Amino acid sequence: MLSRLLPRPLIGALTFLVMCPSLFLWSGLMIPAMLLKLLPVYDLQRWCSRYCVWSARRWVGTNQLIFRALHDLPRADAYGTLQLDGSLLPGRSYLLISNHQSWADILILFGSFQGRVPFLRFFLKRDLMYVPIIGLVCWAMDFPFMTRRSGTADIAATRRACEVYKLDPVTVVNFLEGTRFTRAKQVAKQSPFRRLLRPKAAGLSYTLNAMGEQFAGLIDVTIAYQPTARPLVWSWLCGEQNRVRVIAAVKPLPQHLLHGDYAQDVMFREQFQAWVNGLWSVKDTALEQFMSEP
Repeated sequence: MLSRLLPRPLIGALTFLVMCPSLFLWSGLMIPAMLLKLLPVYDLQRWCSRYCVWSARRWVGTNQLIFRALHDLPRADAYGTLQLDGSLLPGRSYLLISNHQSWADILILFGSFQGRVPFLRFFLKRDLMYVPIIGLVCWAMDFPFMTRRSGTADIAATRRACEVYKLDPVTVVNFLEGTRFTRAKQVAKQSPFRRLLRPKAAGLSYTLNAMGEQFAGLIDVTIAYQPTARPLVWSWLCGEQNRVRVIAAVKPLPQHLLHGDYAQDVMFREQFQAWVNGLWSVKDTALEQFMSEP
């Protein structure tokens, strides 16, 4: 009812203002566990991390309730329409890749895969560790913070960051473009794709090298927004993107690409890049088709 009575900018502002207390509430409930996690007791640290993940799931669920209430949406369509091609095995780890257009992508992925896969973890730049609230919460949930390195140093750092995932299933998320898509970036980077930036294959290769055997498969996600003149995250908050499409295909990982020296082995690097570019070509065609539909 509210979405029919109020103008969209007011719905957007109200959605944001109500979601903020949700973030403060659930992150505040994590504070005792964050403090306990500083103690050098491994079993206690693992319990603290699991409690923080439990709290984060409640945060995602609360946001879905807020979104449905303010946007007059049915339960199944809180964050958009998920189209899943393939089956997901409960209790198994997955690698998820996706195109990246907006900060809303992160919340949409959390909401779309809530309860379907282990809680999502993103590889983050180390600088984000010092962002108030978000940095501490991500640290408490064992999000891997990475520095910009190359070659074997990257692989070693990734392995250390993912060591904890051997005990608990996880869904590792990688935005291969490395940044949000814009037309200006597409032109500046001379991307051969119409709706995507060039994928950065190196980080994906290091992740597979570090923990490829742990993944039950690849979840290849394409997020398609409806055209809008507003910034996408604001358009989403305002309710213009209530039918955003989330297309997810579950695929096997190529076993011959799980291990290899991406930095030094030219043939391996070319094979890996060809595989990633093939995934991106299919995704680009799908996005072009979705955007041309009424």
